[in-house]
Amino acid sequence: MLELFPFRKTIPFMSWGKATTAISLITFLFSVWALWDRGLNLGVDFTGGTVIEVSYDQAADLAAIRSTLEKTGLPEVAVLNFGTSRDVLIRLPVKGSDNAAQTSNIVMAALTAANPGVELKKVDFVGPQVGKELYDSGALALLVVAFGIMAYLAVRFEWRFAVAGMLANMHDIVIILGVFAFFQWEFTLTVLAGVLAVLGYSVNESVVIFDRIRENIRKMRGSTIPHIIDDAITTTMSRTIITHGSTQIMVLSMLFFGGEALHNFALALTIGIMFGIYSSVLVASPLLLMFGIKREHFIKPVEKKEEAVV
Repeated sequence: MLELFPFRKTIPFMSWGKATTAISLITFLFSVWALWDRGLNLGVDFTGGTVIEVSYDQAADLAAIRSTLEKTGLPEVAVLNFGTSRDVLIRLPVKGSDNAAQTSNIVMAALTAANPGVELKKVDFVGPQVGKELYDSGALALLVVAFGIMAYLAVRFEWRFAVAGMLANMHDIVIILGVFAFFQWEFTLTVLAGVLAVLGYSVNESVVIFDRIRENIRKMRGSTIPHIIDDAITTTMSRTIITHGSTQIMVLSMLFFGGEALHNFALALTIGIMFGIYSSVLVASPLLLMFGIKREHFIKPVEKKEEAVV
């Protein structure tokens, strides 16, 4: 294995298990409170509304466009680049009895008055019923993925690994949703895609560590289970730093340079990657100890054969 960051001494991660589990529990409960008290700030994709695409003959000034539309009295206008710097996407939630045609007329009248070079390209309307269906389908997708991951871990490893891995994954998802609820960042279909990506990304890290734990249990016959887990995590640290570090660089580039269209998606991935590493190392592994994992669960005792009496 390539080790750019070799660790010669085993790091005692499991000695911090009680403290990290307490921190995780507090963070998890805070996220649950944020979701219950504030709720997610659902975007037009889920609540319904009007989506308008316009094009300018030169690079669009998003701040000026946003200021122009706010003067019309339209609520919660979202303005972002779509494709090139000249293409602009405008999202507006449902407002009273206004339909898509009325809303688009108000928007285009205001934009044309400010800049005659604007051109209407497309108008879409997402009804509240469609938005609710998307929301329900998204929640169902999360559940299906979660149970699929748990089933995979149970088949590949053992039920204790499956439960520990799934709890660690749900820990990551609830914290992402809780952060979005607490800061009232807009939750859209792209953010949901990011959350689903984090589920798969986080379980990959857990599988790598679980596989090394299982291997160490068979090799390190004279070691305790906590030391075996510490060794498994330490020997995979180089791989963790390389993999997650390179992924985080790519995600941060989307966060800072991808524009508003990719901002919340990259934000969800950034939070998920950071907590994904934490949960795989300091949540899933201590849970294995709490569930009472033993060497006997993997190595069956050798049965003595009775010798034939002559």
